[in-house]
Amino acid sequence: QVQLVESGGGSVQPGGSLRLSCAASGFTFSNYAMSWYRQAPGKERELVATITAGNRQNYAESVKGRFTISRDNAKNTVYLQMNSLKPEDTAVYYCKRGGLVFYWGQGTQVTVSS
Repeated sequence: QVQLVESGGGSVQPGGSLRLSCAASGFTFSNYAMSWYRQAPGKERELVATITAGNRQNYAESVKGRFTISRDNAKNTVYLQMNSLKPEDTAVYYCKRGGLVFYWGQGTQVTVSS
């Protein structure tokens, strides 16, 4: 069965960095686009970044220049490198598999606070 397991969240001061990982299993990872979403308290879940099977990346305007999405098909893992973090980046971060049927991970909390 498809499984997506996020890790790497935590608490960091403004201006700090974190790297999130999402380990995938149960499907041919290299064939699918993968995305990172986030959901802050009281807000809707929003798309942060996507990387296609062909390695094309797209980002939300709010994270462009600060976040980088990447993938390692040999490790079946997608990453989100987050630099210059701001308090407004505080949220639960989820990875999602694309395709006709979507799958979500359980999420990892990121808190940016001084």
